[in-house]
Amino acid sequence: MKLFKSGNNFESVLKKYFSFKNETASLEPFSEFMESAKSADFTDVINFLRSNPPVAENFKKYIHNIFRDKTFNLSLTEANILSENAFVPELKKRILNKILPPVVNEQTIWYMIDNVSFTPKKDIEFLQNLPENEIDEFFKILGLSDFIIKPQVKKELLFSMNILSWRVTGSAMEVEVVRMAPQYRNFDNPFLALQNELEELAAEFEKDPELQLHSKDSRYKQIKIYIEQCLEFVNISFKNSSKYGISGKINQSLLKIRQQVQRIYETVQLLVIDDEKDILINSKQLVFNILSYKSHRNNISELINDSTRLISHLITNHTAETGAHYITSTRKEYMTMFYKASGGGIIVGALCVLKMLYGYVPGSDFSHAFLYSMNYAMGFVMIYLMGFTLATKQPAMTAATMTKVLSEEGNIKTDSKEFAHLVSKLFRSQFIAFVGNVLLSFPVALIIIYGLDVFFSQNLAVERSDKLLKDLDPFKSKAVLHACIAGFYLFISGIISGNIGNNSVFYQIPERISKNLSIRRLFGKNFAKGLSKYYAKNWPGIVSNFWFGVFLGATAPVGLFLGLDLDIRHITFAAGNFALGLYGKDFTIDSYTFCISLFTVFLIGFFNFAVSFSLSMFLAFRSRKLNFGQVSEIYKGIFRYFLKNPLRFFIPLRSGLDKRTDDLMNSRITTKSEDH
Repeated sequence: MKLFKSGNNFESVLKKYFSFKNETASLEPFSEFMESAKSADFTDVINFLRSNPPVAENFKKYIHNIFRDKTFNLSLTEANILSENAFVPELKKRILNKILPPVVNEQTIWYMIDNVSFTPKKDIEFLQNLPENEIDEFFKILGLSDFIIKPQVKKELLFSMNILSWRVTGSAMEVEVVRMAPQYRNFDNPFLALQNELEELAAEFEKDPELQLHSKDSRYKQIKIYIEQCLEFVNISFKNSSKYGISGKINQSLLKIRQQVQRIYETVQLLVIDDEKDILINSKQLVFNILSYKSHRNNISELINDSTRLISHLITNHTAETGAHYITSTRKEYMTMFYKASGGGIIVGALCVLKMLYGYVPGSDFSHAFLYSMNYAMGFVMIYLMGFTLATKQPAMTAATMTKVLSEEGNIKTDSKEFAHLVSKLFRSQFIAFVGNVLLSFPVALIIIYGLDVFFSQNLAVERSDKLLKDLDPFKSKAVLHACIAGFYLFISGIISGNIGNNSVFYQIPERISKNLSIRRLFGKNFAKGLSKYYAKNWPGIVSNFWFGVFLGATAPVGLFLGLDLDIRHITFAAGNFALGLYGKDFTIDSYTFCISLFTVFLIGFFNFAVSFSLSMFLAFRSRKLNFGQVSEIYKGIFRYFLKNPLRFFIPLRSGLDKRTDDLMNSRITTKSEDH
């Protein structure tokens, strides 16, 4: 198929091909006409065809000739419907189809669209933007205004619906899919009922090809009821995912079932004729539907959005449950957060010294990556298991909490003043956690390096002091970039925690542990139950902290291996490294170095927080289908509240809004015990 010159106008094309009886099966005349018509005023096209009956008649016969005996069931059963039950195979298939379109049977409408329309999406927009009367007139001129009632067309529609119903029934009867909606176990399966109704409708059509559906027909009403029940089954399954968890495969299967059921509904609507005008309306709608389905068939962005939204919702749902514990309300909780952060600071201070000492160990980049990773990973897991906290681990959790509070079924709903007060609680919780981490990591690192100096009679920080202080100068190093990298890893660790929590629920790991016969026989029932509870409570946190440590420890050696200036900067470690740098210089540094290093410690903390919180908010907003524009008023309310009550963002001052904001959060955050 050649590309046509835009200079060809529709009159010359019509005269060239249809001034005589054209019985060709070539699609070239139709393609040329469509290209020329899009660049013209369609009113002129209609007027020309109306004033040239012989050309219009020849064009009409040509159109009927090229469309004769062409099936279109593939356009209804395949186009813009998931073909695979897993995300990655579907993505690969769509990418391949984008690069190398598949070979299509030449006796199908699908083949015709591929060879006539280079841009189906633009073509459907062109047709939909035409005035209603003009597109109606065009259909009448070409004799297409009543093709929806032709027996062959109705046969294709019924065949397409039956194919879809057979497929959707098979998918819906899978054990793991049925498990997602136990409410339907005691009822007749709506998918089987829908399949039976469609098969009986097809049998009636075989007996009477002139059969016509009306909106008041009992069979049509019954089909509509079953379709609604099937869609409700899918909705309930998605809602139950917070209880039972969900896998990528089940998520994809449910999306596919919903697409197929909706396609059945859209198709059966085309068979419903109540008035004479419905014949033309439904004939046009079938054309529009086919073009619309085809134009979205290989859409990759839609696939990614649909396939990942629920998984991201579940991930943020699990992290939101954890994040609720990081928002302090009372002075007691505020001080408890400080003590927990201080404990984390003590461990990080020791980790800073250990990492410096590991740097002296001779070895390859890989061996250093392993040592640094295990140093961080074991330290973070220790912080988690001892009930301490690392300040920057909180934003990834609290972002999901805030979004969950802010939304309900995709709609922003809350008083902006109440939410602003809740934000002040979050901010001061983060602030005191930062303070606790920094205040302890600095002196602990100093005490340990001093102790080593006394014990070994050698200042072990001398050789590293220049680099440690240089890394805290944003003008001489990439401290801000490295802080952003650490913030990204904090975000990833939150995703890992949520994903592990979801998989734990979906695969029923705690239940498997508590009911495992081998564990019960060897250690007893009580041990099995205790291990089950411990796993459910701690395993997501252990895994996420372990991998967070691996990411932080491996970045610099991997960057060195690749020849890239990659590293991480974390506020708590920056404070500890500042202490080591000062000790290595015997506390004799100029005022610029001291001030810029102190400033950079807090600058690093800001970017740690900003990146991890922003990415987590983006994921949480996306998972709940919220638009950032929807919360502009909320942001303004927060800013106004800060101007009036700045101290509440740093100190736990009492307020009349405390109880209301606690109720606001508790009413939205579902606990894990309730979920299960």
